[in-house]
Amino acid sequence: MAAGVKFPAELRQRAVRLVLEAREAEPDQSWNALYGRIGRQLGMHPTTLRDWVRQRQVDDGKIAGTTTSDAAKIKDLEREVRELRRANEILLAASSFFARELDPRLPW
Repeated sequence: MAAGVKFPAELRQRAVRLVLEAREAEPDQSWNALYGRIGRQLGMHPTTLRDWVRQRQVDDGKIAGTTTSDAAKIKDLEREVRELRRANEILLAASSFFARELDPRLPW
């Protein structure tokens, strides 16, 4: 699979706005047709455009899902959990090392 292309935030917002405005203007046209037409006009894959529109709908509370802000919080919390687990491993190893050093009865 090819590496993803990073589109500027302005283009992303414009593309989503164009799809939503086109949907209001042409409610009988299918979503897939809108994604294909606008995606070709803007030079992006229709699936990319669809994902952006769905995320916008989630963020606006129109459909269920994880909002962008919640996803960022989850990512930060997962990173913090990894760091804390690593710190606990280090502390456990250090405490066992010093316990063996202080107690001569324990084997090395």
